[in-house]
Amino acid sequence: MEDLSRFKQTYFDESAELLEVAESGLLRLTPGEVDSDEVNAIFRAVHSIKGGGGAFGFTELVAFAHEFETVMDGVRNNTVPVTTELVDTLIRANDLLGQMLAYAREGDPAPAGTTDGTVAALRRHLSGGAPQVQAPAAAPSAPAPTPVYADDEDDEAGLFGDAMAAIAAARAEEDPVPSGKLRWTIVFRPRSDLLMSGNEPAFMLRALRRLGDATVECHTDALPNLQDLEAELLHLSWTVTLIADADVDLDKINDVFEFVADDCDIRITAEVPPPAAPEAPPPVTDPVPVAAAAPSAVAVAIPEAPKVEPPKAEAARPRPNGGGAEHAGLTSHTIRVDLDKIDRLVNMVGEMVITQAMIAEHVRELPPGEFQELLEGLEQLAQHTRELRESVMSIRAQPVSSVFSRMPRLVRECAATTGKEVQLVTSGETTEVDKTVVENLVDPLTHMIRNSIDHGLEGPEERERVGKPRAGTVHLSAQHRSGRIVIEITDDGRGINRPKVLSKAIEKGLVQPGATLSDEEIDNLIFLPGFSTADQVSNLSGRGVGMDVVRRNITSLGGRIGVYSTPGEGSRFVLSLPLTLAVLDGMVISVGEERFVLPLTNIVESLRPKAADLHGLVGKCDVMMARGEYVRLVYLHQLFGIPGAVADPTRALVVLVETEDGSRLGLVVDEVLGQQQVVIKSLEANFRRLDGVAAATILGDGRVALILDVAGLREMSRHMDSRAPRPPSSPVAALPAPALEPV
Repeated sequence: MEDLSRFKQTYFDESAELLEVAESGLLRLTPGEVDSDEVNAIFRAVHSIKGGGGAFGFTELVAFAHEFETVMDGVRNNTVPVTTELVDTLIRANDLLGQMLAYAREGDPAPAGTTDGTVAALRRHLSGGAPQVQAPAAAPSAPAPTPVYADDEDDEAGLFGDAMAAIAAARAEEDPVPSGKLRWTIVFRPRSDLLMSGNEPAFMLRALRRLGDATVECHTDALPNLQDLEAELLHLSWTVTLIADADVDLDKINDVFEFVADDCDIRITAEVPPPAAPEAPPPVTDPVPVAAAAPSAVAVAIPEAPKVEPPKAEAARPRPNGGGAEHAGLTSHTIRVDLDKIDRLVNMVGEMVITQAMIAEHVRELPPGEFQELLEGLEQLAQHTRELRESVMSIRAQPVSSVFSRMPRLVRECAATTGKEVQLVTSGETTEVDKTVVENLVDPLTHMIRNSIDHGLEGPEERERVGKPRAGTVHLSAQHRSGRIVIEITDDGRGINRPKVLSKAIEKGLVQPGATLSDEEIDNLIFLPGFSTADQVSNLSGRGVGMDVVRRNITSLGGRIGVYSTPGEGSRFVLSLPLTLAVLDGMVISVGEERFVLPLTNIVESLRPKAADLHGLVGKCDVMMARGEYVRLVYLHQLFGIPGAVADPTRALVVLVETEDGSRLGLVVDEVLGQQQVVIKSLEANFRRLDGVAAATILGDGRVALILDVAGLREMSRHMDSRAPRPPSSPVAALPAPALEPV
């Protein structure tokens, strides 16, 4: 029972991935631009879910998937036209298939009538197209041979195979295999209970026809008498002769039977045309079985011309050992690992990092020049620990495409609800980030894209009046910057209506009447709980529970969000998140008796400035001339109220750091103690959120140190009402206050 549960879990995991494949393909399916590869991918996804469901006895799921699959089969055969209504129906069917999987996972039957409406809609699209394909239960009692067709889809099951077999045999004798072609003979003998697993031989035979010029012979020798016939059992087998191009190899034929290989006896042989002028006659052999599904495969004798071995690439394929099991199974280069196991591995790597730091801390106390071998061994241990940490982090890393791929569906639905024309443009989908971060991105991005479409973009007519294209554009991008991932959502709409935002905030009591706010402060009002500028409550907005959720989710991940808007041109939302929530490389610094960690990716350099390089802006802050530009100085001992720190920058050190938007700060610290790998511990989960602090860690000596958030320090320094007086030993030249807000 445990093994069966494990297989079921694998089936549900794979089905979730297949649903995503199907949805992505359906969202790209547009009338007039039908990509056959996309259609085939959708069909295969639904067929795979159906086949696995049949193996576990999920009859309701299989029945619905069959209806879905039949329509997709009509689409790929061009018998069901692709329309907007059809795509909408197929998307709903895909959603419903996910619901059916959820019911199957819980072991609960679907409520009565769950699929009725969607099935009726699917069947309506079939009317006027090809009739619904049903799995053949038995051969007709009186077939009417028609020697006219060769690849006629109407005879995909080969029920008129006797006549066609004679034609094929005659053709084989009269017409040799054309140059550059390869003749394959596939004997397909399914088990009698194949139909019970939800698989249909008709689809496999049709797939073979797409590989080349195919003729099908149906064998009815196992067909019982009518009174003994069981409609749910399969009593037929087939022999397919396929003449295909040289690029159709054994793998492509095996792919056709990928999901039924264990439920069928399959024998595949190949014949290549003899060379035009061979130097020596090729050795004549019996037909070589290239692949077979199982040791019990039954060879069906087929009268043909002498054959030679298949092309060298196929002949050299390694075969399984033992018996006649010649069907080479699929080689998998990936395995499924429970996420809890990876999390435990990450935690153990974190403990190793802490232990290694503790050992390194004690080793520093050894007399110099002694225990050299021990020191070399510890250096190698540090290197191996770093490599192990990077490898484990790469296992947890996932591309953001898993989140971005959900957004086209959201944009489509929002556009339909609002009556707007919207185009979604994405970039940077391959950017990788920790799995935990990826999982928590879905809700924020959903709310922000809804906000951009509902509040930001104008209607088509309004856009035309102001000289914009009818279709608005929402651009979703991701990139790595300064050791973080930066995700931007940009629209070309009307921008934030600041007077309306401020008026609504005063009306809701969120801002005092008469308050004077900057543009940045007004823009950030949209993140307050309960705030909304919508006049009416709708499915998209109006309840004031969207953007505050965005900020709360982002800050819980150690991230931040910024908003930039230009009236009439659009808005840009910028999310900045850490790449990982586990381990990072940091520089340990001291301020007074306290220890802090700066992320190494933020550090540019450290220096001790001269008094001539220091200047003061009247009523603003101190700045330092560094590399030809003024950099704002931030005194950490003032921000955090640390006594006993060095207050004079000319006697302390200034660490130049860079934020993800490219701006620089100079952090005044007492001393730089050294570089160290540190394990990230969430401060908010164990204590509470602190401004200017991203997380905490444990140093090698057992002390707790705070990991600083550089952008947060910049904001804290900007909002300080006053600065501590500078000591007389460090005269700071007064300068007029230029526009230095970016620093």
